[in-house]
Amino acid sequence: MFVLYSFLMAIFVTCLDLFYIKTFQLENYDLKRYCLKAESFDFAFGTKTKLKFTNRVKRLVFADFLLKFVIFLLFYGLIANFWVNFVLTIFLLILSEFWVCLSFLVMLPVENVIKNNFIKKAKKKLENSNCKKIAITGSYGKTSTKNILYQILKEEFDVCATPQSFNTPMGICKTILENLKETDDFLIVEYGARHIGDIDFLARTFGVDFGIITPIGDCHLETFGSIENIENTKFELCKRTKNLVIFNGRSKSSKKLFERFDQKKYLVCEENSFAYARKIRSTLEGSKFEMVIDGKSFECETKLIGKSNIDNIVLASAMAYLLKESIYSIQKAIKNLKPTPHRLELVSGKSVKIIDDSYNSNFDGFKQALEVISHFEGRKIVISPGIVELGNKQVQTNFEIGKLVAQVADIFVIMNKTNQQALLSGAKQGGMRKNQIYFACNRQEQKNLLKNIIKIGDIVLFENDFPDNIK
Repeated sequence: MFVLYSFLMAIFVTCLDLFYIKTFQLENYDLKRYCLKAESFDFAFGTKTKLKFTNRVKRLVFADFLLKFVIFLLFYGLIANFWVNFVLTIFLLILSEFWVCLSFLVMLPVENVIKNNFIKKAKKKLENSNCKKIAITGSYGKTSTKNILYQILKEEFDVCATPQSFNTPMGICKTILENLKETDDFLIVEYGARHIGDIDFLARTFGVDFGIITPIGDCHLETFGSIENIENTKFELCKRTKNLVIFNGRSKSSKKLFERFDQKKYLVCEENSFAYARKIRSTLEGSKFEMVIDGKSFECETKLIGKSNIDNIVLASAMAYLLKESIYSIQKAIKNLKPTPHRLELVSGKSVKIIDDSYNSNFDGFKQALEVISHFEGRKIVISPGIVELGNKQVQTNFEIGKLVAQVADIFVIMNKTNQQALLSGAKQGGMRKNQIYFACNRQEQKNLLKNIIKIGDIVLFENDFPDNIK
């Protein structure tokens, strides 16, 4: 009978652990960050972000169950006293979130073997392919630039690109093994990083024939420690590139890396650089501008909005041009570009205009989104939780964001609690009145609030969205 009790208790506790495992997944399986969450019992109990039952999570859940089953089996089999077993069971339940760490450590050697085999298979497939690798890194705009470059290059070439925001070793391996074809001319990948050395590992593992450096800023400053560390990590891609690197000249840090790089390189986006846009005309329906590449100018129009998207188009177009794609094909592709979901994406409602920029945010991106809505008539409603992972700069940055919102918006809905005080103080300092500022802790509160305040003709900007592991 005690075997059945052990089995049932192990299932019950493992089901409870799914909340902890979801937090662990959202923290990218970073044991230190998870332990800090566990210490303060700050878990992702919300329903905004679902636990993704990847093969790794399934293995972790199985290990978690097996460990608990063995422990309960020992307790119930060796100790006959009911009250002793009851106390021990309660003790295990209280410390259950830390048992996830033990399950992770038990599975770590297995995961490393699986990871290494996965990488070996992907590398072998790459070695047997003639495709050139185009790697994109930076703090912002990686996914949008990748998607734009993919749409431009496929006009004349066979191209494979990592889906969504896949920028980790396993995501890139999955793309190579499942999507890369023998006939593909190019593989476009994002190289993401949270720590020094991350990009060097990716570049050594998968290679870089052509590199693109998007704007660099204080994204993940909390884990990097300093902007210099971020710059050095992005420069790891440059050092591994075989042919050439293109840099976004609008970013001070990216331009610094351009000046530091002593091999074949191109600066773009800045006026009179190798490639840039001028005579920009924007509406909520899209943008028109004149593109200049290598001294050649041509008219462009796109459904994408915002200067950041135009910079992304310039980066991608410059790379396509250097890869010998015709200007005609570049121009045609720009006209037919589809927006990257949740990145300055215009969603037209029946009575209001919605700009969805909710994937993530940074200070410059927030400013540009506010600039986009500032040019149009109608009440402006900004909904945002601010920005995180900025270390000791977070409070001041969100205070400044509040001031900027106050200059543009008629209504400010502050989401979540993390940056609430800093955003509120900034908005008040910027001149917003109390009746223009609202608060919501979750999406349901936000929906109910909007139903009461929204009017026909309003323009609503959704800027950033936190997962459940950030309150």
